[in-house]
Amino acid sequence: MMAENEQDTELEGAEHEQAVEPDASEPLDDAKWSVAEWHDRMLLDCDGEKIGKLQDVYVDVETDEPQFATVKEGFINRHLTFVPLGGIKVGPDTLTAAVSKAQVEDAPNIAQHGEELSQADESSLYHHFELNYTPPNTESGRRLARR
Repeated sequence: MMAENEQDTELEGAEHEQAVEPDASEPLDDAKWSVAEWHDRMLLDCDGEKIGKLQDVYVDVETDEPQFATVKEGFINRHLTFVPLGGIKVGPDTLTAAVSKAQVEDAPNIAQHGEELSQADESSLYHHFELNYTPPNTESGRRLARR
């Protein structure tokens, strides 16, 4: 009887872990995700190396799903470093991306020009991380919007 209770406790713990660390490639559930709470959390790469503190989240304009996060780099010539959010794992204090720090460091540097990215910047980001990019059928032609 004691062994059954311990097993039940282990199963409940495993279920809790799954709820805490959803996969961003699946539809998001508001109870599990709150993008507003991600700001200033430490963003780690797939090997647990620090990438930096999350600055902003960019969502797909058609699905409103988080696609990229940014971390700021540089003091004088500030630029944004983008990190794809597909497959992200959400922990209590950190976010763990599915890409390596080297992939992030090799990503195109995007100059800060307000809140929107150009269609060319979006395309280069998607292609760098080997993600499918098609411009949406919107007036702006941009896929990403900052949240």
